[in-house]
Amino acid sequence: MKKVTIMMLSVVLLFVAAIVVLATVDFNRAGKDHVYVEIDEPAYTEEDRLDTGEVMTTYWYEQPAYTEDGEEIEVTFSAQKELRQGAYLMLYVNKDNEVSSYDEVAEEELPAAVEEVL
Repeated sequence: MKKVTIMMLSVVLLFVAAIVVLATVDFNRAGKDHVYVEIDEPAYTEEDRLDTGEVMTTYWYEQPAYTEDGEEIEVTFSAQKELRQGAYLMLYVNKDNEVSSYDEVAEEELPAAVEEVL
């Protein structure tokens, strides 16, 4: 009887732990490299019309970004709103330089090597 109770409690505890991890970990950012970019005008936009008639606009950006060492790479990413020109973003990229997420950062938060090239 004790073994069954301990086993059931362990299963419930593992289930709760799994839910907490899935709810709190952002897999779009976990394990990604950071590159920095200063926002310019969007390269182009795409408009999609929903079944309700609402138009969804996607803004695509194609521009150079810089690693924490100041190395330049070319990135392409999208946003659901037009980003503020001149804003600094920290992009989360995988090994193929695909952007999965981004955060706006202040100029003071930029690494020194990135600040020099921007």
